[in-house]
Amino acid sequence: MLAAQRGSGAPVPPNIVVLFADDAGWADFGFQPDCDPEAARLTPRIDSIARAGVRFDAAYMTGCVCSPSRAGLMCGRYQQRFGHEMNLPPGYMKGGMDLDERTIADHLGRLGYATALVGKWHLGYPEPYQPNQRGFDWFYGLLQGSRSYRPLERATPHRVIQENGRALPEQGYVTDRFADAAVRFIEERRAKPFFLFVSFTATHSPLQPTDEDLARVPEIAAKKRRKNLGLLVGLDRAVGKVLDALDENGLTERTLVVFTNDNGGQTQSGARNGPLRGRKGLLFEGGVRVPMAMRWPGHIQPGLVIDAPVISLDLLPTFLAAAGAQAPKDAHLDGESLLALIEGHDAAFAERSLFWRSLGPDGPVAIRAGKWKLVHRRGKSDPGPFLFDLETDLSETHDLAAEHPELVAELSQRIAAWESELEEPRWGPNKR
Repeated sequence: MLAAQRGSGAPVPPNIVVLFADDAGWADFGFQPDCDPEAARLTPRIDSIARAGVRFDAAYMTGCVCSPSRAGLMCGRYQQRFGHEMNLPPGYMKGGMDLDERTIADHLGRLGYATALVGKWHLGYPEPYQPNQRGFDWFYGLLQGSRSYRPLERATPHRVIQENGRALPEQGYVTDRFADAAVRFIEERRAKPFFLFVSFTATHSPLQPTDEDLARVPEIAAKKRRKNLGLLVGLDRAVGKVLDALDENGLTERTLVVFTNDNGGQTQSGARNGPLRGRKGLLFEGGVRVPMAMRWPGHIQPGLVIDAPVISLDLLPTFLAAAGAQAPKDAHLDGESLLALIEGHDAAFAERSLFWRSLGPDGPVAIRAGKWKLVHRRGKSDPGPFLFDLETDLSETHDLAAEHPELVAELSQRIAAWESELEEPRWGPNKR
C-alpha cells in the first residue's frame, strides 16, 4: 500500500488532512455503532469518511485532556517522555512542548510537504513554541485551549485568532472561520503535496451553537445536551466544507483523510460516551478511547472495521509510510504504521501494550495489553488496581483483579518499566 504512482513511475506522496474534534463524545457520531439516538443523523459528512474508508473501533489518544493528547499525537511519542503530562496553565510563558521533539510537520516538511495548522494549538505560548517555529509553514488559529465561538470584545493575545502571528479582527463564527481557512489553504497549495491539521475547538465549551445549527437538533429535555449537539452540527458542516474543497480541486483520490477526537467526551458539557465508563480527565475508556475514521481512495477498502487497539502515536508513522518514507532512527517513535494493519498484517498490534498516565508519578496510570486493561488510580483513597476484560466488559464494571493476581502483577511490572523511562512533569499542580 504505497503512495499513488505518477506516469513516470515515481511515487506521488498523498496529501494528508487531519480533522480533529475537541471533547466530543464516543457516542456522538453516526458512524459509531454505539451512537446515541439523539445524535443520529446529525453528522452525515463526518460519517462519510468512515463509509468511504475504515473505522477503528478501539482507537485511543495518549492523554485524557487536551494539551497532553495533542503533544503525543504531534510528536508520535508518549508525551510523558518529555514532561508534557498535564494541560499547559493559561498564559504559561516558561515553555511548552519540548523544543527537542520533532512534529509531524517537521517530518513531512523535510519530505517537501507544505504544512498548515488551522485552529487550536495549545502546545506553547512563547514564540519559539508556536506553530510557525514547530514545522508549520502556515498557522491560522489560536494559541489557547479554548475561546468563545463568537467575536470577543477584548481578545487576549492567546485567544485571538491569528495568522502567522498577526492578530485578525474579531468577526464571524469560529468553527466556520477555521473551515474557511482550511479551504483557502487547500486551494492555494493544491499543486504540491500538503499536510493540513485542522484542530477545531468544537465541541469544547462554551456551548455556543449558532441559532441555525441549534434548530437542526430535535427538541430534547436536556438543554446542555441540545447545545452540545448544536456545536456538533456546526462541526459536521465545517468538515463538509473541507471535504468539498478536496472534491472541487480534484484532490479526493490522492488525499488521506483522518477524523478523530482529542480525548474522551466531556460529559459535563453534554457529550455522551455511550457504554464507556468515565469522561475526559479519567483513564477509564470514556477518558481516552475516541472515535476515529480514515479514508484513502484506492488504498483503503470502504466500510472496513478494525478492532485491534490503535493509538494516536500511530498516525505519524502512518503518514510517513504513506509518503513512502521511514522515520529517522533517532526519532524513537512509539507508534506503528496503520497501513500494515489495514492490509491485514496485525502481529505488531496484537503483541504491544499501550500506556497512560496523568498528573505525574503519583497520579493515575493504566495499561492495555490485548483484551486486558489495568487501571490504577493511586492516591490515599485508591483500593488498588482494577482489572477489566474489555472483550466482555467494555463498560469496565466488573473488576477481575482478585481473580487474576498474577496478571495484575505482570501488568504492574510493565507499567513500572515504562514509567522508569519517563521524565518528570515540567508544569502542573503535581509537579515535584
